[in-house]
Amino acid sequence: MKRNLLISQLREQDGKYWDVIVIGGGATGLGIALDAVTRGYRTLLLERSDFAGGTSSRSTKLVHGGVRYLAQGDLLLVIEALKERGRMLKNAPHLTGNQEFVIPVYSLFDVILYAVGLKFYDILAGRWSLGKSYFINRQKTLSRLPNIKPDGLKGGVVYHDGQFDDARMALSLARACVENGGTILNYFAVTGLLKDEQGQIKGVKAKDIDKGREYEVCSKAVINATGVFADEILRLDDPSARHIIKPSQGIHLVVDRSFLQGDSAIMIPKTDDGRVLFAIPWYGKVVIGTTDTPVGNIDHEPTPLKEEINFILKTAWRYLLKAPEEKDILSVYAGLRPLAADPDNPHSTKEISRRHKIMVSKSNLISITGGKWTTYRCMAGETIDRAIKTGLLENRRCKTEKLQLGPVDDSEITWRLKIYGKYAQVINKMIKENPESGKPVNEALPYTKAELIWICRNEMPLRLEDMLSRRTRALILDAKASVDMAPAVAAIMAEELGFDNEWERDQVEKYTILARKYLTQNLC
Repeated sequence: MKRNLLISQLREQDGKYWDVIVIGGGATGLGIALDAVTRGYRTLLLERSDFAGGTSSRSTKLVHGGVRYLAQGDLLLVIEALKERGRMLKNAPHLTGNQEFVIPVYSLFDVILYAVGLKFYDILAGRWSLGKSYFINRQKTLSRLPNIKPDGLKGGVVYHDGQFDDARMALSLARACVENGGTILNYFAVTGLLKDEQGQIKGVKAKDIDKGREYEVCSKAVINATGVFADEILRLDDPSARHIIKPSQGIHLVVDRSFLQGDSAIMIPKTDDGRVLFAIPWYGKVVIGTTDTPVGNIDHEPTPLKEEINFILKTAWRYLLKAPEEKDILSVYAGLRPLAADPDNPHSTKEISRRHKIMVSKSNLISITGGKWTTYRCMAGETIDRAIKTGLLENRRCKTEKLQLGPVDDSEITWRLKIYGKYAQVINKMIKENPESGKPVNEALPYTKAELIWICRNEMPLRLEDMLSRRTRALILDAKASVDMAPAVAAIMAEELGFDNEWERDQVEKYTILARKYLTQNLC
């Protein structure tokens, strides 16, 4: 992906109509753009920050059917998610995997409850099952979960779900859009909506944040897929529009692998606030979360609350022999769930359905809210189908069900480089030609100079944060180590992208300020 080339595509289309403009470059927006372009529609996606710059890069890293939704009785959502889980694992094998979970049980009632419940989960999965659930005795549970508290332990219930790298998945979707003829641009803000004499939307006003140039772009269909920021676009259409987003904050702690001591993940089915809690092995670390905290303000960079951190640590202490303390946290990150809800709904956010909603305004602005990563593909298909039913697009069939996003066939590629899909071979060749480029930039993290150079040339990073938070996952895995490597990474980016020393200094300074929010000692 070359940003200058994609901008030239935008300019070449000047005066002509696109078929689809998607506003928002998170999981939903990228999914919609890919669905549209593979149906043959001329498609443009505009993202005002970076791809997956918000909620879509701050998930629990799970591709799952939703055990909790099963308990809530939302069987249709579970069935849909289980099918989409299977498709995602099949279509993106370079970024997904089958993860074993163990639920530690401390009463005979819980043994029966969770064993029966997960058998039902297996049945709903059908041919998309990742492995049958079953009960294991106390000794086998302790073998798989060496750090679990043994007092009163009756055994464990084993089940399987999917795991993935959310930000890298978003980048795979972005690349697939471009490879299929789409135009996608990060750091392009939509500042207004264009309407015809009848008040119907015919395009958008947009600004290239990097260059400062403004554009007016016409399109048959405009789709608002901006997640927690959906209300902002709705008010561009109608200043009196009601709020449709009820945001909920979820945080995750990242700690050393020693706090798990095994390959199986832990699922605590019910915490004090009624949520489930996961401890999951991920890229050599452990991700623990999440919380569900209603918030009033919607920020691009949400701040974890001390009470959220303490809640997770307290819950972990109840179940782990060696439990993490605040000093053990390598990184803490927060994301906002774009729950589709009536703002007057008195219920807590954990009781609001995670189902998505698609709305069409009087001016034919199509907006999609809610949902989750696992179901991004079917959400995208339904959104484009709605545009067809509304009469904005000609009828064409969805083609993403079996669309491969990044297969890796070369057995010589290391497991870590496989996240780059078919381009892993290019990076591997760079390392073979220059072995020095294959050494980690920082000893605490695995990322090499060769990877960073390839990313600069092919994945459109414009800020140091883009590289350290989403192109690599350095900020999420170890915030302090990412700050330590920031100057070296900024120097590589400056050389590759043509920036000067002032840009380097400015980016390192801004990144250091950002990274402090991921370190608990800097939180109030």
